[in-house]
Amino acid sequence: MEASPRARSVNQPNTLTTSRYRSRNSTRTKPRSPGQTACISSGTGQGNYELREIVNAIRYQGRTGVQWDYLPHDLPPKSATYYYFGKWRDDGTDKTIHDLLRWHLREKKKRLADPNLVALDTQSVHVAAGVPASTTGKDAAKRVAGRKRGLAVDVLGLVIAVVMLAASAHENVAGIALLDRVAASTEGTATKALVDQGFKNTVVAHGSGLGIDVEIVERNPTDKGFVPQPKRWVVEQTYGILMFHRRLVRDYEHLPASSESRAYWAMTDVMSRRLIRGTAPAWRWT
Repeated sequence: MEASPRARSVNQPNTLTTSRYRSRNSTRTKPRSPGQTACISSGTGQGNYELREIVNAIRYQGRTGVQWDYLPHDLPPKSATYYYFGKWRDDGTDKTIHDLLRWHLREKKKRLADPNLVALDTQSVHVAAGVPASTTGKDAAKRVAGRKRGLAVDVLGLVIAVVMLAASAHENVAGIALLDRVAASTEGTATKALVDQGFKNTVVAHGSGLGIDVEIVERNPTDKGFVPQPKRWVVEQTYGILMFHRRLVRDYEHLPASSESRAYWAMTDVMSRRLIRGTAPAWRWT
């Protein structure tokens, strides 16, 4: 006998379990029940789908990197999934959910909701065919043609801010944008930032104006190969975790804002697993 769509969905490792769904619902002012549906209008007609399944579809695509047209048939179709992905990206719901989970996880680790120290770094990634050339460039130092992803993380490796730029953008541009977003997100609690030698004095001066002391962590000239730097290494670890979400390995998004949203959804997935560790399948990267 063929398994029901519901049974197939529950058996997928990326499926949002009831406990994880409740952890996200707890971040809402007015929680929705797990079975509450969302109605949308699209070019193909009406559709009624549980918001839980919309989130499952976004997470499934982010984790597997599957194309829109290849979403499993037991998940909502592209028309519904992309409608909410774009809506939540534009109104900030994706980041709001992410930040509330981050605060919850930090408090669970006996820390304040917002950090006072962050680490900044960038990563250049290739882009897929069809990504607008106006949003891409070439990182001559790393020999990568595409986009540059910038992250600001706390000492736990949790993302505070994401920025997506053309790969040709200088580290200073990414650093300034990240510091602005860190200051806005933490509302002044962040007072220290660690960066590598790719960031220059322009970033230090900008941070000073925001009340953030930017320290350039210099590499020991006697070191050979990759040597993790104390405290600052955690941002490298976060990049490694994000690479398990295949939608982020190469940038497929036409809009840089969509690329940033993908990073927030990936970390939302990681944090929801950590919050209910012991009641969900153990994934070695979470």
